[in-house]
Amino acid sequence: MIPKIILGTGPHATRRTIAYLFGKGRANEHIDPHLVASWNDFAPDPGRSPHRDRKDVEDQLVAQLDQPVKMLGDKAPKYTVWHCPVRAAPEDPILTDAQWADIARRIVAAAGIAPEGDEEACRWVAVRHAHDHIHIAATLVRQDGRRPCRDHDQRAVQREARTIEVDYGLRRLKPGDGTAAKRPTSKEHFKAKRLGQDATAREILRQRVRRAVAAAADEAEFFALLEATDVTVRLKLGPSGDALGCNFALPGDTNDKGEPVFYAGSTLAPDLSLPNIRKRLATTGPEPTAVPPGNPWHQATAATERIPHHLSHGDDHVAQGQLEALGGALDLLSVTAPAAVKDDLEQAAAAFERATRSRITADRDSTRVLRRSIQTIWRDRPQDRDGAGFAMLLDTMVTAVAYAMHWHRTRQHAQQEAAAQQALVHLQTAYAQTAEPVLIGLAHRAPGPQMKRRYAHHIQEAVPEHAGRILNDPAWDALAAVLSSAEAAGHDAATVLDQAVGQRTLDDARNPARALTWRIRRLGERHAPSPLAQAARARSSRATQLRPTPAPPQPRPVANEATRRAPRR
Repeated sequence: MIPKIILGTGPHATRRTIAYLFGKGRANEHIDPHLVASWNDFAPDPGRSPHRDRKDVEDQLVAQLDQPVKMLGDKAPKYTVWHCPVRAAPEDPILTDAQWADIARRIVAAAGIAPEGDEEACRWVAVRHAHDHIHIAATLVRQDGRRPCRDHDQRAVQREARTIEVDYGLRRLKPGDGTAAKRPTSKEHFKAKRLGQDATAREILRQRVRRAVAAAADEAEFFALLEATDVTVRLKLGPSGDALGCNFALPGDTNDKGEPVFYAGSTLAPDLSLPNIRKRLATTGPEPTAVPPGNPWHQATAATERIPHHLSHGDDHVAQGQLEALGGALDLLSVTAPAAVKDDLEQAAAAFERATRSRITADRDSTRVLRRSIQTIWRDRPQDRDGAGFAMLLDTMVTAVAYAMHWHRTRQHAQQEAAAQQALVHLQTAYAQTAEPVLIGLAHRAPGPQMKRRYAHHIQEAVPEHAGRILNDPAWDALAAVLSSAEAAGHDAATVLDQAVGQRTLDDARNPARALTWRIRRLGERHAPSPLAQAARARSSRATQLRPTPAPPQPRPVANEATRRAPRR
C-alpha cells in the first residue's frame, strides 16, 4: 500500500482539489467517485448527488472544508490543503467502502490531521475513485483555529501503511530509509501513456543521467554525454557564477504552456544532485586515475571479483562505494550488451539502482579500476572474440550482487535487499544465456582422455573438497580446454590451477567448474613466465613442502597452589 502526501496552496486550493477528486480525471480514469468517509461522517457527497445538483454539492463541501481556514483570514497558513492518495497493489484483494473508510481514518490519525477522539481536529474527506485506491483531502487548520501537529507525517503515514498491510492481508512493502528515488506521479504516468511511452519522463531522465555519470571521466564529459542523448540541461548559478545545481528535461516533454518540464537532479534520485555527481566524478587519492594497459574485460572482472571481499570484510564506507561502482558498471554494461540479453541487463540495472544508495557515506577510492575498465569497454568496445570476456564478467557480477543482497540484509536495508534480489534474478538469466554457448564452444576444443586424466589429478590435488562436483559437471570439458590452452601458451597447468584456486575461495561458488574456467581463461591469456622462472617457482614450492614442520612448543607445567605457596629451602 502506497500513501503519498501532496500539499496545496493558494486561495482556491480546496476547490481545485475537490473538483479534481469528483471529476473525470486527466485520462477519464475516475470511475464512480464517491465519499467513503469524512470528518463528521455526514459531509455532502457530490458523487452520490443527482448530476444536475453535483456542482452545488461540491460548493457545499468546499465551503464546509474551508470554514476553519476562512476564519483565520490573512493569518491562514501558506499550505491549506493536505492531499494523500492511498493505492493498493494490483494483486491485493478488492476492499469494501467500509474497509477503505477504516484505512482513511487510520491514515489521518497517524499523520496528525485527525487524531482519534479529537473533535476539534482538521476537516477531511476520503474519496474512492476505483477499486484499488482512495484520495484523502484535508484542510490544514483545525476547527479550533490551531495548526495540526503533523511533524514527519510522511514517515508516520508510511509506518501506519505497513501495519495496515498486515491487518488486511495486503502486499507488504519494504520499509525505506529515505534514500529511494521519487516515484513518478499519476499525472506523469497518464502523460506517458497518452504519448505512447513505456516509461515516464522522470524515469527516462534518471536512466540517462545515471549512465552519463557512469561513463564520464569529468564534469565536462558528463554534460557532453547528456547533450548527445538529447537531454536538455539548465544550470542553477550562484552569485559568483558557479553552477550550484542542474535541472534536466527531455525534448518534447512540455507543460500546458509549451515550456520544457525540468526535473532537478535531486528529484530524479538523491545521488543525482550536482554536488553528489561531482563527488562521484572526482578523482582523489594517491591511486592513478587511468587503468594500466591490459584487457579491460579481465580488469573489470578482477575488480568485480574483489567486491564480495569488500562487502564481507571491509569497512562499511568502502562497501558502499563498491555498491555504487557495481551499479554504474551495470548501467553501462546494459548499453553494450548483445541484443539477446539487453532487456534482462537493463532490468537488472534498473532494479539494482535502488541497492546502490543507503545512509552510509561512500568511500570511492577503491573503485577506480572497475569504473575505468567499464568505461573502456563502453567507449572502445574491445574485442571479445567468443563472448568469454562478457560471460566471465557477468559470472562475477552475479556473485557480487548476491553478496550485496546479504550485506543489505544484515544492515536491515529492506528496500535495498529486495532490489538486489530482483536484480539477481535478471542477472542470472542474462548470465545463463551468455555463458552456455561460450562453454559449449570451449568444450568442443577439449583435449584427449589422457590429458584430461592428468588435469583431473591436478584438480583432485588442488581442491579435493570440490573435485567431485567439478569432474562431474557438464562444464568440466570447458575447464579442461582452458587448461590445455594455458599450457599451449607456456603456462604450467598445475601452477595456473593453484593460482586460480588461490584467487578466491570456491566455497560460495554456485558452480566451481565454471568459476575455475573463467579464472584460468584470464590467467592463461597473461604472459607466461619464462622456463627459468617456472623452475625457480617449482623449486620454491617443493622446498616449502619438504621443509619439516616445527613441533609445537610444549606447555610449561603450571605449579599447583601448594607448590606456589611453599617456601624456598
